[in-house]
Amino acid sequence: MRVHLQLDGSPPAAGPHARELAALGADGTFTFEGPHDVFLPLVAAAETSLELMTNVAIAGPRSPVHLAHAAYDLQAYSQGRFRLGLGSQIRPHIEKRYGATWHPPARFVGETVRAVKAVLAAWQGTERLRFEGEFHTHTLMPPNFNPGPNPFGPPPVLMGALGPLMTRTAAEVADGLLVMPFNSARHFADRTVPAIEEGLRRSHRSRGDLTVIPQAMVAVGRTDAELRAAVDGVAFLIAFYGSTPAYRPVLDAEGWGDLHPELNRMSKVGDYPGMRALITDEVVERIGVVGNPAECAATIAERFGEFADEACCYFPAYEPAPEAVAQLVTELHR
Repeated sequence: MRVHLQLDGSPPAAGPHARELAALGADGTFTFEGPHDVFLPLVAAAETSLELMTNVAIAGPRSPVHLAHAAYDLQAYSQGRFRLGLGSQIRPHIEKRYGATWHPPARFVGETVRAVKAVLAAWQGTERLRFEGEFHTHTLMPPNFNPGPNPFGPPPVLMGALGPLMTRTAAEVADGLLVMPFNSARHFADRTVPAIEEGLRRSHRSRGDLTVIPQAMVAVGRTDAELRAAVDGVAFLIAFYGSTPAYRPVLDAEGWGDLHPELNRMSKVGDYPGMRALITDEVVERIGVVGNPAECAATIAERFGEFADEACCYFPAYEPAPEAVAQLVTELHR
């Protein structure tokens, strides 16, 4: 299994951190929409041999042409090692943080994926640019705005998803599916896999046409003290995700749906310690991945291995020992 680790996106740290991740044996690195830009840190990481990925860039506030330019340039910088991962965000963030217009996520992100691919294909010279969709129209590309064929080919365009509708849409239109990390073995088997199969059926594609990359919140430790700190870190992120209505179906699948309204209420008054207290070790073990490096690798392989030969590992709100991460990577490679 190929392993991708999260990149520190702060400007001074991105390059050195990418080199550290490569030294740990990682196959790739990814950025997400946090306190820093999702694309620029990958320029520094391109100097390594790592595969690069946005995981994910929020599609809502961005033009498909802007996304295509960023993807094209990072594909060139990395000499063919970049993948553009796109995703959605909840309505308050789209409207109040980004100041953009919110649209139904599956339709909008799915169309954005198709629009970006149409722009990239036009630059490669394989298709004339004539994309007219519900949200995007791209029919003009004069030569002075066309960078020409990318020498490393167009970068793949992936789509992040959790629920059945987004997952089905990703399987219909994208080159790959980034399975969101707030998940469980039961939710993945009962809701994600059938949606993948339905999306492929609708698009007349085969399983080999879609790269599936699950993501896991990993609490890894070699000692009791390391493991306790790791579980606490993952629990805080699970509490944050669990407060959002879009993630309730995962809790419902495990019989913990009643957690959501209380987490949501606490989030609105900033009671983050109270939210953390609601997340038991059992919740962390079922939604996250917990154990020593060998145990974590075995859980990831058991949960996703039949459907994926790549995985993204998060270590939220704690700093795992580098030796533990290196051992985890080695075990997953096995």
